[in-house]
Amino acid sequence: MSPLTESAAPPVGTRLAVLWVPDWPVAAAIAEGLVGAHEPVAVHDGRQIVVAGASARAAGVRRGMRRRTAQGLCPDLVLIHTDEGRDVRAFEHLVQAAEDVVAQVQVMRPGLMLTTADGPARYLGSEERVAADLIEQVATATGAEAQVGVADGLLAAVLAARDGVLVPRGGARAYLAGRDVRELMVVATTQQLRRELTDLIDLLRRLGIAALGDMAALRPAQVGPRFGALGTAVHRLAQGLDEYPVPAHRTEPDITAHAELDPPVQRVDVAAFAGRRLAEEVNNRMLRRGVVCTRLRVLARTEDGLELERTWRIDGALTATELTDRVRWQLEGWLSGRSGEVPSAPLVHLELAAEEVHPAAAMGEGLWGRNTRGQEHAGRAALRVQGMLGAEQVLAPVLEGGRTPRGRVRLVAWGDETSPRRRPDAPWPGQIPPPLPATVPTEKIQVELADAADRPVRVGPRGLLGADPARVEIPAPPSWSGRWAVSGWAGPWPVRERWWAGGRGRTYLQVVCTEGPALLLCAEGEEWWVEGIYD
Repeated sequence: MSPLTESAAPPVGTRLAVLWVPDWPVAAAIAEGLVGAHEPVAVHDGRQIVVAGASARAAGVRRGMRRRTAQGLCPDLVLIHTDEGRDVRAFEHLVQAAEDVVAQVQVMRPGLMLTTADGPARYLGSEERVAADLIEQVATATGAEAQVGVADGLLAAVLAARDGVLVPRGGARAYLAGRDVRELMVVATTQQLRRELTDLIDLLRRLGIAALGDMAALRPAQVGPRFGALGTAVHRLAQGLDEYPVPAHRTEPDITAHAELDPPVQRVDVAAFAGRRLAEEVNNRMLRRGVVCTRLRVLARTEDGLELERTWRIDGALTATELTDRVRWQLEGWLSGRSGEVPSAPLVHLELAAEEVHPAAAMGEGLWGRNTRGQEHAGRAALRVQGMLGAEQVLAPVLEGGRTPRGRVRLVAWGDETSPRRRPDAPWPGQIPPPLPATVPTEKIQVELADAADRPVRVGPRGLLGADPARVEIPAPPSWSGRWAVSGWAGPWPVRERWWAGGRGRTYLQVVCTEGPALLLCAEGEEWWVEGIYD
């Protein structure tokens, strides 16, 4: 066959070796001495089980269970609250052990790291030897049981590590074909990417694209206009390719910020404060340029010239809080002495670099609608304000399940996880009936509720009013303050939550004022206050 008619070899992704430690949050808790190695343990986030150890799983404990259900199945279960900082600190020791075998290790998240496979395979003789040496080195240095996988492309390599297999070169697409599209979640390293992938996976499954092979079979021209930049990246991952094509040249320079520490720093809190300023500077510069990075490098230099360096792999846009947390956790891992190698001298230089920078892709129009330009501009403005004032100064509401208006809304920092902790669609016996008030004051506004004889209205032991409300008096400064006659009322609704923990009961009452506001009042003891204002 002549060169003009010879078919080109199919493209393949970068050959990657991925090391994965199962149940890492449990292993980190054991490494920090919070629990014994042979005790049944589970890590929870306050709502449900996030990770269960092997002993707990043997007793029937599963991820997603309520804590009470898990304790019912395993009475000896030790529950530990999730702490990503603890996970990062403990994982640093494993990364240092892996660097004795391979170079240029990148941390995806605690419990998961990767490196390119071709160089180590040439040096050690084979990919099988790379995997065996990594597992042996980590086990010898830390006692952790790890699995290593090698494959083309990020998605196939991560799943190969979870299976503990080496996928032949060029075989990633076939290896992925029969897997559920929900397994795309294993590559998410940021909150934004987790949210976007969740939405995309839900859409793909509703369209009948349930397997990665179905996604890989689509033509690129069909993917981009319908699913946007994220859909294009997912399409490439499903084929065993890199999520982004390798550019012929660098389109954007790296973004670097550094600080000289004078006097030298040994304390974790002082180093973390300096790292936070650098993280905010890098985040602000990325926002101004409209770019994101795929690698974040943290470098520290000690007084005697020793350099400490760690690279994190980033998929998706980091929020200011996520970027700051990664830097702080990394410094804690170095300076706390828990990572295995304590710096020999105080830190004198700190540097943060956003590498492999590329323009933030615009989101394409979805099948069921699109974000308006105003929404996109508002999101960018919120991020800029966060950079100037701090992450906790820009908040967004999250609708949750609950019985009271105040309990059904939770405020989180803009860009943080917006998934509800309590299901809004779950049954809530005793819930305040609709319509709900449009405004819920951030602070209590105490009021006086009186009957026709101007005597205070109280709630009796059975949750009933002692008299019909006739007047409500609201003190300044609200614009709707004043003394108002009550023209109508509904209730009362007694609510007592968490009685087993000593929670006090409250009673709610809707009142309509003549020529005044319509209010939802709440009574606890002998006090009434405004819980909400109706439009």
